[in-house]
Amino acid sequence: MNPTIDLLNNHRSIRAFKEQPISQEVINTLVSFGQAAATSSFIQACTVIQVEDSSKREKLAEYAGNQKYVQTAPTFLVFCADMKRHEMACNLHNEQMQSGFTEQFITATVDCALFAQNVAIAAESLDLGVVYIGGIRNKVNDVSDLLDLPELVYPVFGMCIGYPDQSPEVKPRLPLPIVLKKDSYSNVQDSELLADYDKVIRDYYLSRTGGNKDMSWSEQIAGMLVKEARPHMLDFLKARGYLLK
Repeated sequence: MNPTIDLLNNHRSIRAFKEQPISQEVINTLVSFGQAAATSSFIQACTVIQVEDSSKREKLAEYAGNQKYVQTAPTFLVFCADMKRHEMACNLHNEQMQSGFTEQFITATVDCALFAQNVAIAAESLDLGVVYIGGIRNKVNDVSDLLDLPELVYPVFGMCIGYPDQSPEVKPRLPLPIVLKKDSYSNVQDSELLADYDKVIRDYYLSRTGGNKDMSWSEQIAGMLVKEARPHMLDFLKARGYLLK
C-alpha cells in the first residue's frame, strides 16, 4: 500500500460542495494532468469545455435531469470526444480524412474517459471532490447546441469539481473473482458471489440512507436495464459523423 493506492481506494462521488472557488491555475493544472493520460496512437481526442456562464450552467443542470450540483459546483467541465482537429490535420496536408468508422468512435471515447479519470484522480489528490455527470447525454443535442459543438465532436460526460461538503461512505465494489478471470471467461461461481454482494450493497444503502433505500445491486441493475437507454444517441452520433461504418 502507498498514498496513491489509498487515494484510489477512497474514491467517492461528491454532490455537495463548499462555496470555496477553485483557482484557474488549479483547473489548468488538472486539465494538463488529463493530457498526460494514455492516448490511442497519440490521437489526443479529448477536448474539455469549462462552463462558467451561469445561464448555461442552469441549462446544463436541467438537461442532466435537474441535477442542481451541476449548477452550483464551483467548477463544471464537459469532456468531449473530438475528431474535428484530426480532420484539420488531414486538411493541412491536403488529405481527405476517412471518418465515420466505429473504431474511431471507440478510440476517441476511450481517450476521453482516460483523460477525465486522470483529472478526477488529480483533483482528489488536491482534496477536491468530483462527480461524473453522464446525464448531459439525456438531451445531448441541446447540450451540443448550447456549447456550439461542431461535427465530429460529442459530449461524453460532465464533471463537477469542488471542495467536498459531505463525506459519504466508499461504495463497495464487486468481488474481485467476478471481475478478474484467468486465461478464459468463466462465471461458474458468479451467481453465488453476486448473492453475497447483494447483501453487502443492501446493507450499504440501508446505512447510507437511514433505512430509506432497501435495494440490492442486482435489483438496481435489473431495474435499470429493462428500460431503454438513451435510444436517441445512435441517431445523434451518426449525425455527428460517428458510427457510419
